[in-house]
Amino acid sequence: MPNPETPENQAGAETTESFGEIFAQYQKTHARQAADTKQIKGTVIAVTAEAVFFDIGYKSEGILPLTALGGETLKPGDKVSVSIKGRDPDGYYELSRFKVERPMDWDALEKAFRDKAAVLGKVTAVVKGGFSVDVGVRAFMPASRSGVRDAAEMENLVGHEIRCRIIKLDVADEDVVVDRRAIAEEEERSAKDRLYSQIKEGDVLSGTVRSLTDYGAFIDIGGVDALLHVGDIAWSRISKPADVLSVGQQVDVKVLKLAGDADKRRISVGMKQLQPHPWDAVGQKYKAGDRVRGTVTRLMDFGAFVELDSGIEGLIHISEMSWAKGKVRKTSDVVKPGETVEVVVLGVNAAERRISLGLKQALGDPWADAPQRFPVGTAITGPVTSLTKFGAFVQLAEGVEGMVHVSEISAEKRINQPADVLHVAQTVQALVIGIDADKRQMRLSMKQLVPTGIDEYLEEHKEGDVVTGRFTDESRVELGDGIHALCRVASQSTSSPAKSEASKEAKADLSSLSSMLQARWKSGPSSTPKSESARAGQVRSFRIVKIDRKTKKIEVELA
Repeated sequence: MPNPETPENQAGAETTESFGEIFAQYQKTHARQAADTKQIKGTVIAVTAEAVFFDIGYKSEGILPLTALGGETLKPGDKVSVSIKGRDPDGYYELSRFKVERPMDWDALEKAFRDKAAVLGKVTAVVKGGFSVDVGVRAFMPASRSGVRDAAEMENLVGHEIRCRIIKLDVADEDVVVDRRAIAEEEERSAKDRLYSQIKEGDVLSGTVRSLTDYGAFIDIGGVDALLHVGDIAWSRISKPADVLSVGQQVDVKVLKLAGDADKRRISVGMKQLQPHPWDAVGQKYKAGDRVRGTVTRLMDFGAFVELDSGIEGLIHISEMSWAKGKVRKTSDVVKPGETVEVVVLGVNAAERRISLGLKQALGDPWADAPQRFPVGTAITGPVTSLTKFGAFVQLAEGVEGMVHVSEISAEKRINQPADVLHVAQTVQALVIGIDADKRQMRLSMKQLVPTGIDEYLEEHKEGDVVTGRFTDESRVELGDGIHALCRVASQSTSSPAKSEASKEAKADLSSLSSMLQARWKSGPSSTPKSESARAGQVRSFRIVKIDRKTKKIEVELA
């Protein structure tokens, strides 16, 4: 048999005595506290924004944080089962909805270990790697199982009573390890379960902003976090939640969606859903033709979105940004995000939540006064904006273009297509020869600005001048190459054969007559008697009686 006096047995005896003394002392000093940890009935006497106060039959009231209710609503007079955890600095009894036992002896400690039950302990000090905790014996709590994240929180935990679970119990080595984090996680899951069983989609709840991210905010709605997406904060477009919310702010939210299984439950909430939808009044507020101001919010390839009011956006299509065709290739060439612009409402479709806007309409229609600015006969200078097979388009002003038909480009030669002689961006001169403001069409001519033989002839002659010409028929006279006049006195001759013969003669030798006419023009007036009958091909002297320089028409009579 082992000798009871050996050092090993002596050490064992000391160990046994040590634990016996510890539990005896613990039983004396914690007897009242153990009684307090039993579940008791408390009566609600007051409810504040942060806590509920209970009458628990003691001289001081008990206090329970609202976060411990898991969304449950209490009112004065309600009776609730609670446990006492300890006293706070103000003298109130700290309460818990969970039953927490204090082990009274070694058997109770082992039972709590086997049952994985929560026990009450007091943090006594920060030690290497964690904390020293009094659970009746000295226990160790690793920092990773404490539920705190930094040194400041670790120091603040010293002196506080905590609920924890024994995760290691070795009597021989006097090694007891406890876990606070597991209990906290279980309580959080329990609170979430209770909350999930009580709330439903559509409920309106009060909560506190716990944290902010770029995509939204997490709202504490009674111990459970719900996600408030940035798109559900307000009807207007918000870049960052931090622009309108702050941590700790109290907000009312509406439950939009409950999703996930028991392990991954998610609650989505919204704030804007508690406000009237701004589009509900759009039909009465905006009408086609209204001039309004707004802020450019987004640029797209096809146009720009403009916020007219909180939550109300309209679209300026790229085609409605400038009167000049094809001038706007990118929306960023005209507007920038954040810029305030004046626009005209082109159309409203409240059912589809669409508003069409026009930027160019707010600048004024350049065709409205085009007939006054560019009347027929006006000479203009402008760049060629585009070419087609049938003509060239020339810009007269911003948003006003005219077309030069291929037949009006040149009088000297035949043009098959405009691209043979013109190119885009080339500056040209043209004459306005026709305008239709309603159809936004203008006809131009380049060739009519180029001086011709008639122009030179009119510059050199005036009414009353005596000139030489050749009858081309009984009433028309050729005064020069391509220059014709109307003769007031026609031939009275009825000799058809003679006239026919003369006509044949004129046609037969037109080139010789033209040469003769040129010679007569140079030699002076004709000596042919005035009484002689006029006939085709006959060269005579004429007096200019009328010149219409605008229409380039000449009237003559026999001199």
